[in-house]
Amino acid sequence: MAMPKTETPMSGTLDTHDLVLALKAAAETTRLRILMLLAAGELNVKDLTQILGQSQPRISRHLKLLAEAGLIERFREGSWVYFHVSDRSEGGKLARRILETVDTRDPVLRRDSTRAEALKHEREAAAQTYFREHAADWDRIRTLYVSETAVAQAIAAALAGPPLKLLADLGTGTGRMLEVLADRYERGLGLDVNQSMLDYARSRLKSAGLARAEVRHGDIYTVALPDGAADGVVIHQVLHYLSEPAHAVREAARILAPGGRLLIVDFAPHEIEELRERHAHERLGFDGAQVTAWLTEAELSDVEVRSPEPENHDDRQQLTVSLWLGHKPLAADTERQTQKLERIGS
Repeated sequence: MAMPKTETPMSGTLDTHDLVLALKAAAETTRLRILMLLAAGELNVKDLTQILGQSQPRISRHLKLLAEAGLIERFREGSWVYFHVSDRSEGGKLARRILETVDTRDPVLRRDSTRAEALKHEREAAAQTYFREHAADWDRIRTLYVSETAVAQAIAAALAGPPLKLLADLGTGTGRMLEVLADRYERGLGLDVNQSMLDYARSRLKSAGLARAEVRHGDIYTVALPDGAADGVVIHQVLHYLSEPAHAVREAARILAPGGRLLIVDFAPHEIEELRERHAHERLGFDGAQVTAWLTEAELSDVEVRSPEPENHDDRQQLTVSLWLGHKPLAADTERQTQKLERIGS
């Protein structure tokens, strides 16, 4: 028998009906396995069928029940639909509390995790293969889609001001951002996992006479810099290649010093499937609110979103580039905000 819904549940809680619905949705082995996987990263139906070894209709049915219970959310990118444990709903918070009690040593869950990691590495290896094959042509390929001059001007304007002591360019690729922002830093450091890209970037920076800039191997998910090491961080046209872009944003915020700025440059949402099929794009652009939420969750403030206008009306330029700028609060600002919240709560 269905439980009656209460009229006005308290903020931060689930009423009886929704609580029972959420618990029922989670109380099934396959759905619990799905929740464990989606808590670790966003996946689509095809991914889940490969990892769990179950049919697409069955996986879709489980996802539908989890979504109806408010435990997970779905979002569309082109013809693909991704799912993740909700960060906004009380059902998502309940799901994470449930998952904290799960024994991750369970052999089935360990196998799921291993398969998910293998899938992630397979995708990222495909992207790296593409980079190796196109390292020398990378900047030329990018200009086919967007006006680089207008974007470069917007990037320079976003990081205007006194020179940064250390600018970190995560996923530096050809090192182009280190060139564009050459007058904005005392020392520039570009990190990338692809050796072909790094070799090309070193040659390019040497030709440009940029002795203040260097590039080296580095993982955007685990940056080999201490907390607060950089007062400027750039992630330029990188997030759409990543399986876990929010993770990269959190790591960038970690290495940012108080008062520092994080600049993300990437595509707005689009439906050009060719970029996924031929150019290893994992995501078809990002909604402004989505990236803003990631920056806010990474404890950055005063987030600005900009979309520079193209220089001319070229039918080939089908993509819109967006810029997100987040600021790391000063220690004093953080302390004042904490004191304010304490006064409100007292």
